[in-house]
Amino acid sequence: MNKNVLQTPIDYLKGVGPNRADLLRKELGIHTYQDFINLFPNRYIDKTRYFKVNELQRNSSEVQVVGKIVHIKMVQQKRGKRLVATFVDATGEMELVWFRGHKWIKDSLKLNTPYVIFGKTNWFNGTFSMPHPEMELLKEHEQSLRTAMQPVYPSTEKLNNKGITNRVINKLMQQLFIESRTQFYETLPPTILNELKLISKTEALFNIHFPKSQELLAKAQYRLKFEELFYIQIQLITKNLIHKSKIKGFPFDQVGEKFNEFYANHLPFELTNAQKRVIKEIRNDLGSNAQMNRLLQGDVGSGKTIVALMSMLLAIDNDFQACIMAPTEILAIQHYNGIMELVKPLGLNVKLLTGSVKTKDRRVIHEMLEDGSLHILIGTHAILEDKVQFKNLGLAIIDEQHRFGVAQRAKLWHKNTFPPHILVMTATPIPRTLAMSLYGDLDVSVIDELPPGRKAIKTVHRYDSNRLKVFRFIRDEIAKGRQIYIVYPLIQESEQLDYKDLMDGYESIAREFPMPDYQISIVHGKMKPADKDFEMNRFIKGETQIMVATTVIEVGVNVPNASVMIIESAERFGLSQLHQLRGRVGRGAEQSFCILMTSHKLSADGKTRLETMVRTSDGFEIAEVDLKLRGPGNIMGTQQSGVLNLKIADIVKDNDILKTARYFAQQVLKADPSLMAPEHKAVRYTFAQLVKHKNIWNYIS
Repeated sequence: MNKNVLQTPIDYLKGVGPNRADLLRKELGIHTYQDFINLFPNRYIDKTRYFKVNELQRNSSEVQVVGKIVHIKMVQQKRGKRLVATFVDATGEMELVWFRGHKWIKDSLKLNTPYVIFGKTNWFNGTFSMPHPEMELLKEHEQSLRTAMQPVYPSTEKLNNKGITNRVINKLMQQLFIESRTQFYETLPPTILNELKLISKTEALFNIHFPKSQELLAKAQYRLKFEELFYIQIQLITKNLIHKSKIKGFPFDQVGEKFNEFYANHLPFELTNAQKRVIKEIRNDLGSNAQMNRLLQGDVGSGKTIVALMSMLLAIDNDFQACIMAPTEILAIQHYNGIMELVKPLGLNVKLLTGSVKTKDRRVIHEMLEDGSLHILIGTHAILEDKVQFKNLGLAIIDEQHRFGVAQRAKLWHKNTFPPHILVMTATPIPRTLAMSLYGDLDVSVIDELPPGRKAIKTVHRYDSNRLKVFRFIRDEIAKGRQIYIVYPLIQESEQLDYKDLMDGYESIAREFPMPDYQISIVHGKMKPADKDFEMNRFIKGETQIMVATTVIEVGVNVPNASVMIIESAERFGLSQLHQLRGRVGRGAEQSFCILMTSHKLSADGKTRLETMVRTSDGFEIAEVDLKLRGPGNIMGTQQSGVLNLKIADIVKDNDILKTARYFAQQVLKADPSLMAPEHKAVRYTFAQLVKHKNIWNYIS
């Protein structure tokens, strides 16, 4: 087929016309023949099988039955009437029901004549019934031309109301295949087609829309899913290669005295093997001529801060400055305090820049940054302001990166003539599947072991009826000198309700743990930032034993003495949030506990989340379960939910196909980075087309 025919506007397809074209554009984003051919069915009705009445299952599935109508009656009901026909075959009987169009239907039905009926069955009072069945006389059914598997296409209410039903889309699709004479150019190289025994592009497209059998449908789906994921990986890997060849970074040639001095004499504990491996990966990046673009994943408490500090020491040894950007002021202060403590013996100049730093102190920081006397700047979004200029920023570290947009990251790049090396850190484990797709253009490092001496947190699930026992346990822990978090859910839509839950909870805890024996801090979103910080600091200093809070404490607060985390209405939290909250305890040498409190009413997903939390503390395993429960869009947060705008593949279910696609994309680009070899002609052309027509989803850069 002429390659350009696929770019024909959909208006020109016979049977479409300007009005329908307009609807297809607005409702389904279909502009061209190419878009239409990529409108894949989301399910199929299998009309290959004829059921007997005694084979019907109580699962309200769509079935096809052959039989006769032996009796018709009208039944009065509360509102109006219904028409009921008794339908029988050799094995039993069922009812056909109509709630509207009675007269016309009654007149058209033939008694004791074989029909093929099709529809959804219901089971009620010991009988199967089928409302508003599709009906065809058996002899006409045998003569008509049908594919056995009928595709059901994505649709919208508006399309159905305007008469563009599934049947119409099916007809238009047939028309498209007639006009294109079913010749589609091949998009994959022969080597891959042979090795994976894939069917051709033409065969795959034909069988996805008009499958001849279950087997051919499965082959078509595999082929098209593989192709979609293969081109995404080609794009991400190409981006990474271009990045490394074009974007020069500052080579940090030497491992100098600050790094060596710290490593030899001031490390507070022995590094884990995972930390050593990651530092080595970072050193290799920093020593090459390319700009580092690395994602560092490590569970809460796995020791990312030490890795970040040692990377910054490498920059300083090579006469560069470094900065860390954190999403909240509390987190920035915590990084600042932690790093000040560690670098004290090295005589480095470290400053903190947040929204609340006074103007005259800011001026001093700006001057020191510009004359190069400031080695490390730690701060919040305030670092991105135009006034903040470095003399030579060599390394920028971004903590909890999903809270910063792409545009904000880009701002850091422009603080220099050369872009600095970038290290992105996150304690939110991203499942491997998703990391391959979302961050395929970043190099990924993982710290997957906890420092020695850390005890695993004991997690239990308790119902509200056990509350008194839980209070007794809190008393015992406080008597040992420990501190307790009690967290309430925060769901934006019902702020009043949440506030009430929190206040009721606070009052019942204040009754159980009265002053002066006990001191309680309370923190929630309605407080002024200064009051919030005041309460947080009282808890951090140990002046209060219990902190009652909403999820504002989720990220990064470090109180080694807090050993119990109680999460109220735990079923209302997502898995990753529960895991983050649990990570607030277990930071000291003592045994820590996480208690998940719920009512007895739990959904199936709620049960799965709680069981997962009790069973494992492995962030990556939790992230995989979370991904299965919520789907990829929600995991990355709303701002990135459109990220995986896939046409046919599913990142979770097609995990294995994704791995295969990434492997083959790597092989192709390793052998032929510019795709100029004759056998990669199809890949080069298809990739260029995808980029040109914006059909490749530009993921997060």
